Amino acid sequence: MTEKDLKDRRFYPAEQEAKFSSEDPSDTPQTRHPAYRLAFQDDEFLLREELRPVRFQLELLKPEMLLDEAGVGSTLVMYGSARIPSPEQAQAKIDAAKDGDDFEQKVAQRLADKAKYYAEAHKLAKLVSEKSIVEDGKRQFVVCTGGGPSIMEAGNRGASDAGAESIGLNIVLPHEQAPNGYVTPYLSLNFHYFALRKMHFLLRARAVAVFPGGFGTFDEFFELLTLIQTGKMKAMPILLFGKDFWNRVVNFEAIAEEGTISKKDLDLITWVETAEEAWAHIAEFYELDG
Repeated sequence: MTEKDLKDRRFYPAEQEAKFSSEDPSDTPQTRHPAYRLAFQDDEFLLREELRPVRFQLELLKPEMLLDEAGVGSTLVMYGSARIPSPEQAQAKIDAAKDGDDFEQKVAQRLADKAKYYAEAHKLAKLVSEKSIVEDGKRQFVVCTGGGPSIMEAGNRGASDAGAESIGLNIVLPHEQAPNGYVTPYLSLNFHYFALRKMHFLLRARAVAVFPGGFGTFDEFFELLTLIQTGKMKAMPILLFGKDFWNRVVNFEAIAEEGTISKKDLDLITWVETAEEAWAHIAEFYELDG
């Protein structure tokens, strides 16, 4: 930057100012005190209760900027359990419960039976990633998962096996958790706020595949249904895998019969059992070549 250059900025960027600060040789009670730190480099300050609105903004901005810089135009979001084993692990799940009580053995068997959904999640992610759809210079239907194990791992693994990048939106939890090894490292994002994480799931979503899952999957799935039902979000394919599972745990018809939703609200859901069925519906919805 020169004083006579009309294009250069007059003020130093924050990165340069931070460098000046770090190179300051002064060592006095004043410069050592936390009050002297630059505000944007002061972790203790940024973590204060009063700074929650700023942290919200940062958690909204960082993923949005990184995904935009990565050329991600739209996503195929995949929701599902963190407990369903892969087909390779299904028998081990049963074996591990053989010394347990009847309930534990029944649960292990039912989880093992759902390993087919790990396979379908993997197949769908691979199939969509192999399409390599690019529009307006951006990649479309980039696989996006919660970044964890099981169904999430299957999605990222399918994209990886197709030689494609995929997104993982992890969240900090009290118990140990980490991104699965198939998430593209520079698209592996971590969240503090559930609300911001759920928002980023849907900002770029053009289709959502929902597999059998627990409270987290229910939360994400029903929020999506609510957003579309109320008109806060435009319609998109919502592909629900596992009709037997879902009709066992949720009586959708009964909700309509009770009058608390309209019968036509059930049309928001498309029932599928295979990756091919799911992609066929997405392709039909968006008038894409199969």
